[in-house]
Amino acid sequence: MKFPGTNCDEDVHHVLKNVIGLDSEIVWYKEYVTNRYDAVVVPGGFSYGDWLRAGAIAARNVVMERVAEDVSRGVPVLGICNGFQILVEAGMLPGALILNSSGRFVCRWIRLVVENARGPWLSLARDRIMLDMPIAHAEGRYYIDEETYRRIANVSSIIRYAQGWNPNGSLYDIAGIADEKGLVLGLMPHPERASEPELVPRGFSPGGRIIFDSLAYSLKKGW
Repeated sequence: MKFPGTNCDEDVHHVLKNVIGLDSEIVWYKEYVTNRYDAVVVPGGFSYGDWLRAGAIAARNVVMERVAEDVSRGVPVLGICNGFQILVEAGMLPGALILNSSGRFVCRWIRLVVENARGPWLSLARDRIMLDMPIAHAEGRYYIDEETYRRIANVSSIIRYAQGWNPNGSLYDIAGIADEKGLVLGLMPHPERASEPELVPRGFSPGGRIIFDSLAYSLKKGW
């Protein structure tokens, strides 16, 4: 689903359609209709120019109520980078995403570790699997209060920056998090940029593909 300022929609669409083999389409946010899609991806970019806060304006659009309605029906939703920021701002995932501890935009490849792998987006992942993906954000530092973290830590899927790889000061090294059912997943790294070996620099692997392969498997077999 594309908002004004979204700029990673073509990349996600390419991976879903041409790499994974799913029937994918780019949907303008005003044209989103409930009960039509089997899964939804909110890609990265700078929705509404990141005015107020990254994702804040898009999150308050009525379309996010429609997305939440689809989630209540069991539709998986993935938010990538700005999409993650939108899901958090919309209250569909816990926590907040704030300015990087460096105060700067950060763009590099990093290493991740998956915990409590479950749900349609991580159905093919195993616990503690290591994944490589690139990041590109200025407001990606994850914040969550201690009480909420304790409540979700053992029940939600969490994607953490591996030890020594936290690029932005995120609390508990959190790079991505799912809701308790695993239907809604948000992550700051870009799996669509790590799904083809031709795009992966030496020393890293295409760790993003497992996210989309998991979706394809789940849509076919269930989760």
